[in-house]
Amino acid sequence: MSKISRADVENLARLARIDMSEAELDHLASELSVILEAVARVQEVAGEDVPPTSHPLPMTNVFRADENRASLTPEEALSGAPAKEEQRFKVPQILGEE
Repeated sequence: MSKISRADVENLARLARIDMSEAELDHLASELSVILEAVARVQEVAGEDVPPTSHPLPMTNVFRADENRASLTPEEALSGAPAKEEQRFKVPQILGEE
């Protein structure tokens, strides 16, 4: 069981240049001890026969292959537009720029 002292937390805070109050140092010392105990338990379970993983389930690529396929012509795409100009949708100016 790893017990991290308040002095250890104070030293880590100093090295990381984090200003912590006395209460924060006391609180974090107990929290870090709990975290270290949890990590130690996981290390006990993970043996040599367990490969390291980044995800519990296997990941597969869900993207489809890029394929050319027919799409709308500019005229078809703009057929329902309320305003158009030079084969583009025309929208109201919002930034006051030209």
